Amino acid sequence: MNAVPQQGADATPGTRLASLRQWVDEVAALTRPDRVVWCDGSDAEAAALQEAMMADGTLLPLNQDTHPGCVLHRSSPDDVARVEHLTFVCPSNREDAGPNNHWMAPADAHAKIDALFDGCMQGRTMYVVPYCMGPIDSPLARCGVEITDSAYVVANMRLMTRMGVTALARIEREGTFVRGLHSTGELDPERRFIMHFPEELTIKSYGSGYGGNALLGKKCHALRIASYQARQEGWLAEHMLIVGIENPQGEVHYVAAAFPSACGKTNLAMLIPPESYREKGWKVWTVGDDICWMHPGEDGRLWAINPEAGFFGVAPGTSGKSNPNALACIQENTIFTNVAVTDDGQPWWEGLDKRVPAEDWQGRPYDAANGPAAHPNSRFTVSARQCPTFSPHAEDPQGVPISAIVFGGRRSTLVPLVFEARDWAHGVLVGAAMASETTAAATGAVGVMRRDPMAMKPFCGYSFADYFAHWLSFDRPGAKLPKIFHVNWFRKDADGRFMWPGFGDNLRVLEWIIGRVDGRAAADALPIGHVPSAGALDVDGAEVAPEAMAELLSVDAEGWAAEADVVEAYLHGLGVPADSPLRRSLEPLRA
Repeated sequence: MNAVPQQGADATPGTRLASLRQWVDEVAALTRPDRVVWCDGSDAEAAALQEAMMADGTLLPLNQDTHPGCVLHRSSPDDVARVEHLTFVCPSNREDAGPNNHWMAPADAHAKIDALFDGCMQGRTMYVVPYCMGPIDSPLARCGVEITDSAYVVANMRLMTRMGVTALARIEREGTFVRGLHSTGELDPERRFIMHFPEELTIKSYGSGYGGNALLGKKCHALRIASYQARQEGWLAEHMLIVGIENPQGEVHYVAAAFPSACGKTNLAMLIPPESYREKGWKVWTVGDDICWMHPGEDGRLWAINPEAGFFGVAPGTSGKSNPNALACIQENTIFTNVAVTDDGQPWWEGLDKRVPAEDWQGRPYDAANGPAAHPNSRFTVSARQCPTFSPHAEDPQGVPISAIVFGGRRSTLVPLVFEARDWAHGVLVGAAMASETTAAATGAVGVMRRDPMAMKPFCGYSFADYFAHWLSFDRPGAKLPKIFHVNWFRKDADGRFMWPGFGDNLRVLEWIIGRVDGRAAADALPIGHVPSAGALDVDGAEVAPEAMAELLSVDAEGWAAEADVVEAYLHGLGVPADSPLRRSLEPLRA
């Protein structure tokens, strides 16, 4: 049957774009929903959706006196993180997917997942969600349409994208869009796939309601599909925050920084300067906390937009100490997922404060024997506009100019607090060789060291060898490329304690980075790159002993020579040729 298109309760707008209308009809014929709703993104629509989800238990009310407009969602205990082993990238040619992706032939992938979609929306509503990734009037933005049977997904997409009639109008003008089809299915881990068809600009996701698997505008579109688009069109789609650093002279430098999930991107994007820096006039401006699209501008610089409109942040560890801005951001109009609840109905998670929750993330009476009260990957979804440090330039259609690119993994040993790459090719190597200890953002063991190039291991929509070559291609005559740096906030001493205080004190490192961009900050040239000279980092007032500071900036030549061998083998395994500038950039480490 062809379900009747509806908007809200009874209108029938559909779309003027024949290709979109035909696709929606085909999906309705396959999935057989009871009705089809075209989402308009209005406040009235959002209120009606929330009321319906409260009625059926999809959302639970939180304390409206302390957290007005906030709600809680509890997902299936088997559906709490990205499922990288069930995520496929399906170009026609297997080599195009590369060894960094799971591949399936497109025809086989469509057949496998379409069999799951067959009739899956019977008894359900099918929502058609037009959305724009990026400022609605930006030439750098790209649009998509997600079809889903999850009202929870619709509510999240409304916060995370520019969703509704304005996005639909742009799609109708341009005639092109990324197609995303999603169903929660039975939430059965054995019947769960996330398929990407980059050549078709298509995503199909079945069997999960978790953010990264179900909010198709996020990792699926904005990284896996967009990275493929970016290579075709000459730009970069990256797993990076964008933050503006304003010095006492009123000059703002924008920094793009890549960290694996749950390694501090949101904290850095919303950083609050140490008191001594605030007194001098330093300010921090938040543009984005997770994804960055960078395009070469006419002036030769890279200009960046945040394609997202909200934050899908990790709750545990977020506190008045670690990230006061994030905490302020989520006091109202926020969707919490898999957090615990206090006896008076307030959201709670480990690291927030010393209270003891009443219920854990599964709704059980809290018992420490059951593990953490909040799931380690519990989340909050909130509009970026609620951030106290939201940049006045975050919605600029042309984006913001990037002065520096920073890579950073979670390394307890070897890697110093900060160093600068020798040149662009070496910087690409620094990003390609990045390694980090795993966190709870993905299924699998936590604390295992793995290579995560540019923090894109789970998200690159094509072969890493081609991806690195694409990065290298930006170094061309007339380019005014950002300097590239690597940071490591997580180095530990012999007793297993973090040596660097982190949080607001990370601005001290960013100050040195900006000083390097301006040609002012002192550095020592070493085989791994440029490391701050003694005294070049302002640590006045920071809780770090001189001997710890010396250790944080020390370089173990023997350890780095061994690292070079490991990286060489890793790049070889990814298909990076021996004569690549990346592998040539390893030579100084061996020397």
